[in-house]
Amino acid sequence: MTTERGADTLIVIPTYNEAETLGTTIDRVRKAVPRADILVVDDSSPDGTGSLADARAAADARVQVLHRRQKSGLGDAYLDAFAWALERPYLIVVEMDADGSHPADRLPALIAAVRPGGADLSIGSRWVSGGSVVNWPRSRRVISRGGNLYAQRLLGMRVNDATAGFRAFRADTLRAIDLDNVASHGYCFQIDLTRRVSERGLGITEVPIEFRERELGQSKMSSSIVLEAMGRVTLWGIQRLWRRLTRRAA
Repeated sequence: MTTERGADTLIVIPTYNEAETLGTTIDRVRKAVPRADILVVDDSSPDGTGSLADARAAADARVQVLHRRQKSGLGDAYLDAFAWALERPYLIVVEMDADGSHPADRLPALIAAVRPGGADLSIGSRWVSGGSVVNWPRSRRVISRGGNLYAQRLLGMRVNDATAGFRAFRADTLRAIDLDNVASHGYCFQIDLTRRVSERGLGITEVPIEFRERELGQSKMSSSIVLEAMGRVTLWGIQRLWRRLTRRAA
């Protein structure tokens, strides 16, 4: 089952004020996976990102744009994109940042990992053998590694980079993990979806990537995003422990 243009894979690129980087990112994606479709999800960027995306869509049938009325978090943008994708016959849905930090040349490997016979979710991982991070200060590395270890231990996941935003889902995986009840908004959205896949016993694999800190535009990372993630992971860990204790008592 494929779209009318033959694509079975959709690359979702959420944007907010990414006019400086979006064009280059689209070009790299089109080169790496020319048969895939691209969905740009723009949160009414005041810098004209949405208009730039519309221009690309007008010139390229593989590019489409979903305009959202306001900026309400990365999680909400992806949930809207997933709903859009699942109404169409895509078999694979990929998450990718617009800022150039995710290597488009790793898309074929990420997508191949969730083809039939493979995993249900593949994650472009910085923290496995062969993975790396370029141009990050030591403090950022410590926060990322520490946060992932914290989530791994509390949630019982065998995943080294649960916070990664470069990943490919089978469409059936997205249908299986109860997206209607996802309430995460910031970057803990990635942890949330990873734990949902893990809790359902679905297969997760990690594909090593070189992550490069953005050179243009402004990072969306903030202390509030980190605090939201820590708080939610702690709550999910407590809920997981309670379920285990309840099962033992029964």
